[in-house]
Amino acid sequence: MYRYTSDNKTRRIIDIIFGYKTSEIRKPNSILQYRQETKSFLLKYNQDINIYNNMSQPLAERLRPRTLDDYIGQKHIVGENAVLRRMIESGHVPSFIMWGPPGVGKTTLARIIANKLDTPFYTLSAISSGVKDVREVIEKAKSNPLFHTTLSPILFIDEIHRFSKSQQDSLLNAVETGAVTLIGATTENPSFEVIRPLLSRCQVYVLKSLDKDDLLKLLYKAVAEDFILKDKSIDVRETDAILRFSGGDARKLLNIIELVVAAEKDNNAIEITDQKVVDRLQENPAAYDKGGEMHYDIISAFIKSIRGSDPDAAIYWLARMVEGGEDPEFIARRLLISAAEDIGLANPNAMLLANACFEALKKIGWPEGRIILAETTAYLACSPKSNSSYLAVESAIATVRETGDLPVPLHLRNAPTQLMKDLGYHKNYKYAHDYEGNFVKMNYLPDELLKRRFWIGQHNPAEDKHIERMIQLWGDRYK
Repeated sequence: MYRYTSDNKTRRIIDIIFGYKTSEIRKPNSILQYRQETKSFLLKYNQDINIYNNMSQPLAERLRPRTLDDYIGQKHIVGENAVLRRMIESGHVPSFIMWGPPGVGKTTLARIIANKLDTPFYTLSAISSGVKDVREVIEKAKSNPLFHTTLSPILFIDEIHRFSKSQQDSLLNAVETGAVTLIGATTENPSFEVIRPLLSRCQVYVLKSLDKDDLLKLLYKAVAEDFILKDKSIDVRETDAILRFSGGDARKLLNIIELVVAAEKDNNAIEITDQKVVDRLQENPAAYDKGGEMHYDIISAFIKSIRGSDPDAAIYWLARMVEGGEDPEFIARRLLISAAEDIGLANPNAMLLANACFEALKKIGWPEGRIILAETTAYLACSPKSNSSYLAVESAIATVRETGDLPVPLHLRNAPTQLMKDLGYHKNYKYAHDYEGNFVKMNYLPDELLKRRFWIGQHNPAEDKHIERMIQLWGDRYK
């Protein structure tokens, strides 16, 4: 039976916050009225206490979706008739890993799935959990009364890429036998960070940064539906800055809204403008993890832009690395590699400039070093391209692996002792400088490879001269 019991402290909190007095509940005329009024009171009490508790939560947590219909973004996997949505609605979800940048809804989606399937939900953070924690959760899942039903308990592991090999190994049997349905979340490429046996047992779904429409939908939803914000008169005048600073991250967008509103807590009429957002944030720390996936994506875009002879794009990606705090010497090393691999013999000066850039950085330091990097980047991007040297060495390495350690021809061997001379070492070797034009035809490859070609010149003004000279010296061999 429900009882009208509440200590004085709780009564006072409710009285003060919600404006009704628990001490003035009327005495019921009947048991039925007693039960009805008690249930009504307790329902109101629980709702109001939940609101009170939620007031201390960040906006991102208060607005966390509870259903797929409220979920914003990722239409390619949870939109109408999308693959993951169909599985969720069918009630059969296999183990899977969500890979995507921060703030795109990985944790939220895992919770929605658990609620939809009405199955026990266990969560671990790879940052603070060890093998012991994993085994304890698995044992707890197995001992759950619902374990022997058709639905396995869900084990959600955030930042699963931070688990060591032994920690990931401890999951294998439970996932294999269906003791748990594993849902992992990672911001890093699972191909590199998750062990192959675990990866083979899980489907990987790629979550994307939220696009402009998704972010705007979330922005207006927050202003209209959050129980704190909707009591204020918030006028969203401009959105360019808030979208730019959010960078496709829903959590960041909501944090920015909260920051702008909090700065005017005594003002119920609030305008959100680009300038106000910039002023509140002061600066936008670039989303750049020097040890993470974005690090490799941006350096890849940088090198590909140089290779593609697009100085504008190359300078842009350079700026992204500069703003993200990338090690300048790392950038300089990549410029050196690009000069050799992508420009090569088409402009040998590129290697000299890239090397000078590396040395100058050590002398000049930062931030002026960014100018040296920019000059070298632009020069390499504008230079004619050739990867003939790169292709030559790759072809030669493949041949070495194919043919093994072929013997060095006797005439090319050094003969520092009489015994070696007696064995024919160095015999019949022709010293090129003793001949006209400092050249004489002779075999320099092992006999088995005399017809192999490795360096094949590419057509550009500088390399054409090398090709022409090789044809003059060797004839048809270099045509």
